[in-house]
Amino acid sequence: MPGKPFSGASERNRDPILTVLRDWFADRTKVLEIGSGTGQHAVHFAAAMPQLVWQCSDRAEHLSGIRLWLDEAELPNTPSPLQLDVTGDWPTTRYDAVFSANTLHIMAWHEVIQMFAGLPAITTNDACVAIYGPFNIDGRFTSESNASFDRDLKMRDAHMGIRDVADVDALAAKAGFDLADDIAMPANNRLRLWKRRRM
Repeated sequence: MPGKPFSGASERNRDPILTVLRDWFADRTKVLEIGSGTGQHAVHFAAAMPQLVWQCSDRAEHLSGIRLWLDEAELPNTPSPLQLDVTGDWPTTRYDAVFSANTLHIMAWHEVIQMFAGLPAITTNDACVAIYGPFNIDGRFTSESNASFDRDLKMRDAHMGIRDVADVDALAAKAGFDLADDIAMPANNRLRLWKRRRM
């Protein structure tokens, strides 16, 4: 379909991510994707995991591009994308999984805080959260390419930057989610999974 937005990074990382999500989301039924971007991940993952309802969401300016991907794919398990700014109103539906890719380093830190703070109200008691992207460990970059990427991000906007796993884990823990898995991915990225703590 002409005019669809396209992300080369999404095209390259979708299969390594899918390999992990097939296992992690095998018993899930309803996923909220925060920051769906172009919509490429959604159509790829929803087609490969038809047992899931894959709910896209993003800021208003990205929704038309996401719809182009969803409309072309015509999948039965991808409802219309939701408008979601993590600093604003959240959906009222509850999800048993949340996925987000390459978002934490784009958001301002206060937005990352608000994203995790919003999770308890929209997730089930057995929910899991999977986040893909670059992370620092013990305050250090895991590669020279990530250090260069972080510099580029900060040149674009001072609020951007690669987040440290300890800081993100602390936000997850405060929201009631404990780290369950952490997988090294291609291009010096990671896919990290948190599971909601049983109350």
